Amino acid sequence: MYETQPDSDAVLAQFNRLILELLRGNMRRNTFRPWEVELLLDIEGCSLRESAKRETLKRYQKAVQRHMEKGAPLPLKLSEYLENVKAKKVAQSAAQAARPLSQTR
Repeated sequence: MYETQPDSDAVLAQFNRLILELLRGNMRRNTFRPWEVELLLDIEGCSLRESAKRETLKRYQKAVQRHMEKGAPLPLKLSEYLENVKAKKVAQSAAQAARPLSQTR
């Protein structure tokens, strides 16, 4: 038998619980779903600065909520979120650089 995909509302609730545990710094459970393990490993691999970690995780949580409201079955990884943020900043910088000087004043 193969495992059925849980509904996105349940996954989102579990994701929010996971992020809350990370933000509080008290991971008290020892059982995780496979996608939670993937996310935890990805978060660890991103090497966030301690000073920015809390705020980054909050923004990431909001992005995942929007992502799942659009119909995604599982949360996007933090590394994917950070790549998207970086790509948007690069695109905005390129758009600003492409404007004539008369429009920037």
